[in-house]
Amino acid sequence: MDNKAKINLTINPRKILIVKPSSLGDVIHSLPFLNAVKTCFPKSEIHWVIAKGLEGILESHPMINKLWVIDKDSWKNIQNVKSTIQEIKVLFKKLKQEKYDLVVDLQGLLRSGVITGATGAPVRIGFREAREGSSVFYTHKVAGGKNIHAVDRYLKIAESLGCNIADISFPFSTFDSSLSFIPDPSSLKDYVVIVPGARWKTKIWPAEKFGKLVSLLPLESIIVGSKTDKAIADEIVSLSGGRAVSLAGKTNLRELIAVISRANFIVSNDSGPMHIAAALNVPVFAIFGPTDPSRTGPYGKGHTIIREDILCSPCFRKSCDDMKCMKDLSVEKVYGIIKSGQLL
Repeated sequence: MDNKAKINLTINPRKILIVKPSSLGDVIHSLPFLNAVKTCFPKSEIHWVIAKGLEGILESHPMINKLWVIDKDSWKNIQNVKSTIQEIKVLFKKLKQEKYDLVVDLQGLLRSGVITGATGAPVRIGFREAREGSSVFYTHKVAGGKNIHAVDRYLKIAESLGCNIADISFPFSTFDSSLSFIPDPSSLKDYVVIVPGARWKTKIWPAEKFGKLVSLLPLESIIVGSKTDKAIADEIVSLSGGRAVSLAGKTNLRELIAVISRANFIVSNDSGPMHIAAALNVPVFAIFGPTDPSRTGPYGKGHTIIREDILCSPCFRKSCDDMKCMKDLSVEKVYGIIKSGQLL
């Protein structure tokens, strides 16, 4: 099937499964696909396969009827092989019993391909260039392309189903934006969200640079992240001269969304929270090094990419002995770009 070919469904699908377990940013990027498909097939029941720990982003979503939560991190542990095999067998049996009319694999890896194939659905769609041999489990393949933003790539599958992809929106589950989980939420009026963590160490701007930047910003800064980001967050608080508060490891996903939604803007490495902000139309100043913002940058207008002009960037490497792209990016340059953005 080529880019412009349509997948002919004999009837509107009664039941649809989306396979997109992770990561946080990728799940956010999939929301416009969900919106397009639900708008296209409003009477269809939609299920979603999501990784344990990320289900909070989709729980109680008005467009999703059921979540299948998989513990993929536990499955990777060889010590859990016996229980993993049993869990997978039960999962596959239950998925097949659902009798899906349409299954879409947005992940494009072996695990997601196997899950897609296990459903036995008559129409199983994925990307032609999917990795790890996952495409053998599809009945239909769509050319997504590589030098394209993830949001637009996912929407190519929606378009192949005859869905209108002109209206791009990010439908979130409802969340409480009152910040009631914070002891004194009324004290938080104008603030900046700082996201110093990232899944790859090569995507992390040094803590001492974040600390100095925060000390220069005239607004209070709130640092967010997971428990693994607590040490770098505490270091930034210490280096900021008391101009920052750390919520790293102290919020669940919905609370994180609430904090970001009320920010004046955010300063972030290439990370999941960066994509949450972009989806909520909160202005993003995104620091990029080894990755390509044309593929994974903040989606939409009103955002700013900050990077050094280094010949080897983007290299897409998860490890690097040099990391010039991040280390050479000065605080003065980042602050100057933020200040020129007229948000201070």
